[in-house]
Amino acid sequence: MFYPTISPHDARVVVVGCDMTGSYITRDGGRTWRMFNLGDTARSFVFDPMDSGVLYALSGGGFFRSRDLGATWSRMYPRNLPQISPGDDHAGMLLPFASDSRGPVTALAIDPADSRLLSAAHFAGGRASLWQSSDGGASWQNIGEPVARATQIWIDPHSPRTDRALYLAGASAISVREHGRWRTGQSPGPFTSISAAWPQTGPPTFYATSAKHIVISTDGGASWHESSLPGIQGEADAIAASPNHPEIAYVSYSKLRAPVSQSFGVAKTNDGGRRWELAWQDNRESGPNVHDAWLSDRFGPGWAGNPRDLAVAATDPGICYGTDSGRTMRTLDGGKTWNAVYSNRAPDGNWTTNGLDVTTCYGVHFDPFDARRMFIGYTDIGLWASDNAGESWYSATRNGVPGGWVNTTYWVEFDRKVRGRMWAAMSDTHDLPRAKMWRNRSPETYGGGVVRSDDGGRTWRVQSQGMPPTAATHILRTPDGTLYVAGFGRGVFQSTDDGEHWAMKNTGIEGAQPFAWRLARDAKGALYLIVTRRSDDGGFGNSGDGALYRSIDAAGHWSRVRLPEGLNGPNGLAIDPGDSARLYLAAWGRSTREGAADGGIYLSTDTGATWRRVLSEDQHIYDVTIDPADPRILYATGFEQAAWRSTDRGVTWKKIPGFDFKWGHRVILDPRDHTRLYVTTFGGSVWTRLP
Repeated sequence: MFYPTISPHDARVVVVGCDMTGSYITRDGGRTWRMFNLGDTARSFVFDPMDSGVLYALSGGGFFRSRDLGATWSRMYPRNLPQISPGDDHAGMLLPFASDSRGPVTALAIDPADSRLLSAAHFAGGRASLWQSSDGGASWQNIGEPVARATQIWIDPHSPRTDRALYLAGASAISVREHGRWRTGQSPGPFTSISAAWPQTGPPTFYATSAKHIVISTDGGASWHESSLPGIQGEADAIAASPNHPEIAYVSYSKLRAPVSQSFGVAKTNDGGRRWELAWQDNRESGPNVHDAWLSDRFGPGWAGNPRDLAVAATDPGICYGTDSGRTMRTLDGGKTWNAVYSNRAPDGNWTTNGLDVTTCYGVHFDPFDARRMFIGYTDIGLWASDNAGESWYSATRNGVPGGWVNTTYWVEFDRKVRGRMWAAMSDTHDLPRAKMWRNRSPETYGGGVVRSDDGGRTWRVQSQGMPPTAATHILRTPDGTLYVAGFGRGVFQSTDDGEHWAMKNTGIEGAQPFAWRLARDAKGALYLIVTRRSDDGGFGNSGDGALYRSIDAAGHWSRVRLPEGLNGPNGLAIDPGDSARLYLAAWGRSTREGAADGGIYLSTDTGATWRRVLSEDQHIYDVTIDPADPRILYATGFEQAAWRSTDRGVTWKKIPGFDFKWGHRVILDPRDHTRLYVTTFGGSVWTRLP
């Protein structure tokens, strides 16, 4: 989690961003959050200092403004886009910036006395520029070229309204534009974090961290002096001051020995940095004044670490928010107590969402003997279970799952004849099949395998005899009880004794390390295997291509199924339950200079002999789901901020209203009510559409 930003009008209104494209806003001090999505990861937020309903955001997708506190957004820059073409493995945005080549906006400020007066820093081709608008962003004028790329801008509220002084934070120094001239102050070293506060008169006070040290300037960045944490060998990270209280600041620290045990957390100063006191101190356990939620409860405070970013309210310096590798924490009493605001404890002692979810998940699974008993397979946090139809959740990997395998549960399969018996495909390697996970590491080094439970997921035992360590990404059970597992970089494994022993079944599969990803079975017993590609570039017809295989002899031999022309990124396969010749192929587009190509959804009515594309508007489809009660109805989602529905057996598709997360994984139907949908995502947890 990144960039907590508190409204200067109402400290209950807070915005945070994350590295998984979503952004979140609360209007009640963190009790509940609502996600909004700008098509890419947000890098900063700016509240209008005069209009409490106006909020700006900078992201990889441009510069946006909301006039209704984040409910709706409009793009301010660049305008009149001809097309946004997702291209790479993460459907990244190929954004054509304006023809003036000023590049993206890197920092923004609004005049404290005039909402129409905006200052924006741009950077392109190694060149920084500063632009100003006096009409709320309708038109812009270049007012100078600072010496460095600006990461933040502050407008001096004490300067004349007709000639504002501007302070710009570069990589390692503060540049000031005053009376039309630029000057740059002393450099204390590269900034890790920087924050400004304004005294009643005079220049701003800057708090910064550089090379793990705290540095402070009381003369507007002209000079700096160092300030020390209490204890020994501490490292300072994020820092933030209350904008209207320059004597009060908070700093995130780690590796502090005070005096013996090493700790991390947040320190606070009330006297301008002369002294710092530990306000939040964790080590192996959370500090006595830190009241965390499920992350610390399951994995300990070290999993998330000390805050990456901090924000202090302008109206009340006792209010501070901290965000880290997974949590958002808050103090309302100047650091005396800290509380998690990313989840709520349910009455049964388990956990439930408050809307601030940034987890990656692959499937929602329902116990065939009790549909109120549900499981979600996650990356980073493993398998979670609910006994009350999703009202509250608890970790299902505490007993019997090897420590490394807890990281990711890719899939779950049930024995539909024996109550409580189930298998899970697990690994220590997350985010597969994304290319970032295998570019620099051989899949032969991945850990993982299969675990089995006979008590509904409460306890587990490893079942990997005959299976080398592997990233198990899918598990399939046939009606006769045979189990098949896809091992990423290994191939296919088969067990005919409920998982006690496994044998590799790779005959006919090409390549030494097949990226075996997903399995499917048709009503006649034929098996299909999706092998994902090794490259996300525009190449085609090489050893990096993905593949589709079929076996008609229980995986004794695999035959390659011809893919649609130009397609090298198969990702998922669904088979009509009443017509085994009717296949729906989810495809990942190739990345080209013009954008993604040859992705979408393809239909075959002749067992893969021929294909035709039935959805091309979305080039990164992750998977296709068929309604088991009505095979005319299909669902799909992928990495382009849309979920799709077809009511004519996949011939035509329409977007499902309401789903607003960029990276979708798959649509899953509630077995009790097929009008209730769940969408698993890459970084936005599980979305649901109520009946």
